[in-house]
Amino acid sequence: MTTNILICDDSGFARKQMARSIPDGWDVEISFAEHGQQAIELIKQGKGDVLFLDLNMPVMDGYQTMQVIRSEDLPTLVIVVSGDVQPEARSRMVGMGALDFIRKPIDNAKLTTILSQYGLYSGAPEATQRSTTTTNVAPQSTQRVSKADDKIDAYRELVNVAMGRAGESLANLFGEFIDLPIPNVNVLETTELHMAIAEVQRNASISAVSKGFVSAGITGEALVLFDDESVDSMIELLKYDEVEVTEQLELEAFMDVSNILIGACLNALSEQLNVKFSHNHPIILGRHCDLDVLLDGTVSRWNKIMAIEICYAIKKHDLTFDLLLLIPGSAMEQVYTRLVDTTEARI
Repeated sequence: MTTNILICDDSGFARKQMARSIPDGWDVEISFAEHGQQAIELIKQGKGDVLFLDLNMPVMDGYQTMQVIRSEDLPTLVIVVSGDVQPEARSRMVGMGALDFIRKPIDNAKLTTILSQYGLYSGAPEATQRSTTTTNVAPQSTQRVSKADDKIDAYRELVNVAMGRAGESLANLFGEFIDLPIPNVNVLETTELHMAIAEVQRNASISAVSKGFVSAGITGEALVLFDDESVDSMIELLKYDEVEVTEQLELEAFMDVSNILIGACLNALSEQLNVKFSHNHPIILGRHCDLDVLLDGTVSRWNKIMAIEICYAIKKHDLTFDLLLLIPGSAMEQVYTRLVDTTEARI
């Protein structure tokens, strides 16, 4: 009997990757949703016997979608597929009724094990033919997507996974749940960078740590921006032995958080691109500056740039950390090529 599969993810790249991971031997009909609201509609139409659900999406995210499924007792079995791998994210979703939780990027053996565990599929894990049978299944959106948009979508999904790994590391460091955004990815001229950075508090006094990275054909710079007004809260959560907040303690906090955040993010990027980055030692880029001053000194050597902005938050402490990944235009095509090649090899 055919099983109706629904893949809900705001990334077309991720939807295709998930579809291609479905084992060849599983008799399925696959539909797609770009956010939770579409998923709910399709489940009610009988197209979601099994739902593979992302967490971070616009319109209706995975948590909200799961709440609706539970409150309306909708007939679907939910498996979460997410870059957010924090233990609390998993426990929240399982507590609302999700069967299991798979981290991105998809591990075919892990997927087959879960499907077998719940009696959904018991065959071989191979997914070598699924690409030819699913790539013609269109998403529910009727919007045409350009090649450039496809690349931005792929970059965003790449960063989404890295963002989740870094969020997990921050959660372990602070002992708090980290709220993760949808990454803001822009490809633009460096003169446009100031206008494109949407989440950073422009009127705030900011301190920043910078760390360069390089691999074969790929270079870039990672910046962690700290709002000076929230530094005391950050230090309190870090539970240092020192009682008095000194300039030296602030610097130690900046470095500790930056090393965790940048290190986890770059490690996840390395894994997905199958490269090994060499890192520079982190440096204090500026203290008590505004954003424009910091950016002017960082990107002036590049003409075109991919700017990736991620705003991590601990909402109950009114604490945010902004991570900017800046990759020059000369490296962007190499990033895309390696991502596609590594994804093909994995599946």
